[in-house]
Amino acid sequence: MRKNSDLSRVSPTSANSTSDLLLSELVSHLRQNRTQLREEWARRITEAQLLIAMSKDEIFAEATSVYDNYVEALETGTLEALQAYSRNLSERIIPRGVETHEVVGIVLLLRDVLARSLFAKYQADFDKLNRILDAYEPAANRIAITVAVGFVQERERTIREQQEAIRELSTPVLQVRERLLILPIIGLIDPQRARQLTEQLLRGIRTNRAKVVVIDITGVAAMDSNVANHLVLTVEASRLLGATVIVTGLSPEISQTLVNIGVDLSKMNTVGDLQGGIEEAERLLGYKVVSIREVTLVQQP
Repeated sequence: MRKNSDLSRVSPTSANSTSDLLLSELVSHLRQNRTQLREEWARRITEAQLLIAMSKDEIFAEATSVYDNYVEALETGTLEALQAYSRNLSERIIPRGVETHEVVGIVLLLRDVLARSLFAKYQADFDKLNRILDAYEPAANRIAITVAVGFVQERERTIREQQEAIRELSTPVLQVRERLLILPIIGLIDPQRARQLTEQLLRGIRTNRAKVVVIDITGVAAMDSNVANHLVLTVEASRLLGATVIVTGLSPEISQTLVNIGVDLSKMNTVGDLQGGIEEAERLLGYKVVSIREVTLVQQP
């Protein structure tokens, strides 16, 4: 025979319905106290010295928008609008130097402000307070994670774009004259940068219809065997596009690396320095350097 307590068990559907009712009551409370709660949150943000790159008016404006999106997420159970706003906010504040811990901090502060408000409202009904918090906390956790993850993803995207821009600036393909390009390389060459270097160079050869390329690695202190092999492949790929590559500025260490990996140096055109490389490139292109004095003598009757 079943005990009476078994008959009184709440089904999952009933439990979900009860949670929805509690969240609905919570949302109603947050809407009714919107002005007070968002002002308290903005004040707490300023006191905690978060979002210091923004003015008080800006903080209050963003706090208002985040608060409204937060409440909407609680009400609807969907995070799309909050995610979209978080991405937009991240795009605007990351360039101003706002850090990840600041965004996480303001979300946690909002959660604290709302929790304190619930304690004040339901302090006379401890049982209902517990049930309200049980319904609120999972939703609040999802919201906090969504905002934090969105910010981190946007920050990582921004960092990747900045790194890409830095790499492009650090490996410029320069056109010295018609059909002649120079690629000065400075700093450490890792496999990723080596691949980007090759892509930029081949693109430059095709765009400028270059016949000779001078790759100057005077500013490269060392390279491992993988990068050295990549340099050899770059020379070969350039040759297939119809361009002769002259490598200048080889240090003794890099030369030794090329020898150790078995590179056939007879297939690589190397010159001691950049000036010599440009002179060799001009010779290959058919240019002839004539001194001003010689030109003056030829012009005399």
